[in-house]
Amino acid sequence: MTQAQHEGRRSVFILLFSVEDQLKIMGKQKTKKFAAMKRMISLKDQRIKDKDRAKAKEKKKKDPSALKEREVPKYPSCLFFQYNTQLGPPYHILVDTNFINFSIKAKLDIVQSMMDCLYAKCIPYITDCVMAEIEKLGMKYRVALRIAKDPRFERLPCTHQGTYADDCLVQRVTQHKCYILATVDRDLKRRVRKIPGVPIMYISNHR
Repeated sequence: MTQAQHEGRRSVFILLFSVEDQLKIMGKQKTKKFAAMKRMISLKDQRIKDKDRAKAKEKKKKDPSALKEREVPKYPSCLFFQYNTQLGPPYHILVDTNFINFSIKAKLDIVQSMMDCLYAKCIPYITDCVMAEIEKLGMKYRVALRIAKDPRFERLPCTHQGTYADDCLVQRVTQHKCYILATVDRDLKRRVRKIPGVPIMYISNHR
């Protein structure tokens, strides 16, 4: 092998070696992790000075002879198990927004239908939250607003903040057990069924 050939092979080997090295270097380059979080040292870490370190909580030994205190929810005296003694004619019925809308679709007179259902005098009640909800629905539901402003409907003022009708009705039904809730909303019915002694009135099959 001549010296020129030897030099040529050596240059090719160096060139190949340098290309492989470059690929290895490129592969080893650290790519930035997306949304990487910086790790924080725990306040109980030994590397933090004693004055800045968080002190371990001392566990209090429970005295077995001490009296245990626990809060028991108060149940109204009007309930005999799940039978509500406050319900009786004239019935007080809390009306929800969708109950009025469904009664319009089914072409039902709300007060008359209530009396046909319960065979007694019924007083429909509408809260400020429900009235505000109907007003927010706009001109499309102007018939529902006209029904809600009927003089036969008693108005109940709301003292709480916000105008979310479902929470308002649940709160009122929980505090006062003299109401029947008229609604078609499934979520609201599911919530009210968990409260003992509260009947639910709803529209089904146009009645």
